[in-house]
Amino acid sequence: MTYPHTRSGAVGRAGWQVRAAAVLAAGLATLCTGVHGVAHADTTAPTGAARSTAPVRGLDVSGNNPHVDWKATAAKGAAFAYVKATEGVSYTSSYFAQQYNGAAGAGLIRGAYHFARPDASGGRAQADYFLAHGGTWKRDGKTLPGALDIEAKAHGDPCWGLSRSAMTNWIGAFVNEYHARTGRHPVIYTAAGWWAACTGNYRGFGRTDPLWIVNQSGTPTPLPAGWNTYTLWQTAASGAFPGDQDVFNGTLKDLKTFALGDYTPPPPAPSWPVAQQGQAGRQVTTVQYLLAAHGAPITADGRFGAGTRDAVITFQRAQGLTPDGIVGPNTWQHLVVTVQQGDTGAAVRAVQDELKAHGAAVTVDGRFGSGTRDAVITFQKFRGLTPDGTVGPNTWMNLVS
Repeated sequence: MTYPHTRSGAVGRAGWQVRAAAVLAAGLATLCTGVHGVAHADTTAPTGAARSTAPVRGLDVSGNNPHVDWKATAAKGAAFAYVKATEGVSYTSSYFAQQYNGAAGAGLIRGAYHFARPDASGGRAQADYFLAHGGTWKRDGKTLPGALDIEAKAHGDPCWGLSRSAMTNWIGAFVNEYHARTGRHPVIYTAAGWWAACTGNYRGFGRTDPLWIVNQSGTPTPLPAGWNTYTLWQTAASGAFPGDQDVFNGTLKDLKTFALGDYTPPPPAPSWPVAQQGQAGRQVTTVQYLLAAHGAPITADGRFGAGTRDAVITFQRAQGLTPDGIVGPNTWQHLVVTVQQGDTGAAVRAVQDELKAHGAAVTVDGRFGSGTRDAVITFQKFRGLTPDGTVGPNTWMNLVS
């Protein structure tokens, strides 16, 4: 999201793209996972909300979008809006009232967001400041719950100088205070990579706080740890509407339900993720196991460094793919190996590691025995797949998405 006029201190909407190279150089490219804004041969177009209906579209604006024609925006199809209200404990957007009221006047369901400054004061104090300057929620069917925008600092430590435990406690103080005073859990706006780097993949908030995922790579996944779905998805920094472009995960009726109270969005449709240099985590480990299954001399350590990139490029050239070192849908579909009971090796380890991440009690030993087969069947049933115990392309996609 966006800062006040000077934009000093944190990454704004367009700033996510501008900062990506610098973050990569610093070894923290996962902060901007998926927010690259650069098309290449191995990615897909935006998939929209998880449901097959037309996406419910919206926008978010700040003082950087001072004069929004709300009637025209509504006429173009916007159904909802989030408006920046506050930042830290000293900044209130001078455009908040006109934007917030203008959105409501045009028939949009609207809410307010707070830009977190964990370096400035505690989470509870910032929640109180937000609530005192427009961030409250009313059960009127027109007001969305307040949102906490927690993202990377533009200059210096992306985690605002806080340790992972301190950051988790800061967020907890904010959301607990907001909930105590409004009866609603605030929405959390963040990126999966930043969440991993700055909270250590803390999972606790996913049980209570709606997720507003920022990912401008064409898919809402991967999601931060703790969430198995998302409520809002920020898809682009510009588009048909002023400000940033967003999609609600559900129907217009669902949006109205969300404004009134609790709403459980559907899970995102499975899709092949994008993995590239600088990322870390389970999907990278799976890529490395699969590269090893194809003969690459690589260690599955979960870190996508230069060696992994070189191995991906070598594999892509051998398969006749664009050798860009990025593992997107086309590369995934060539990497995955169909495995079943009786098989052994790195591809089986990849399956077991994925199953374990999804909660299965399996040992990652590279041997596809009856226990692994049973775990695969359980997973396939849960995902609505044919429960045959064989891991083919469709099961692979569901495992890694």
